[in-house]
Amino acid sequence: MNKLSLLTAALLTGTLAANVMAAQEISEIEAKEKGYQKIASVNTTAETTSPMDAKKVLSQKADEQGGRYFVVIAGRQHGRFSATADVYK
Repeated sequence: MNKLSLLTAALLTGTLAANVMAAQEISEIEAKEKGYQKIASVNTTAETTSPMDAKKVLSQKADEQGGRYFVVIAGRQHGRFSATADVYK
């Protein structure tokens, strides 16, 4: 039972740590007010099936670019969802 508790705690900690590291969506106004620096633009290239999936992909791609935040600047639905975001740090 003790090993199960340790395993559960480790899995929860890993999940929470992954969520903390993920780039967060912010507004363009917030990016300007806080003086965040734009470092890249990313897009989902029509690989997602919902707006939430698109945001998840944008967050992952922002992480890959070294960003902490992203601002969605365009979105489109054409059977699937695609979106573009600016990445900030």
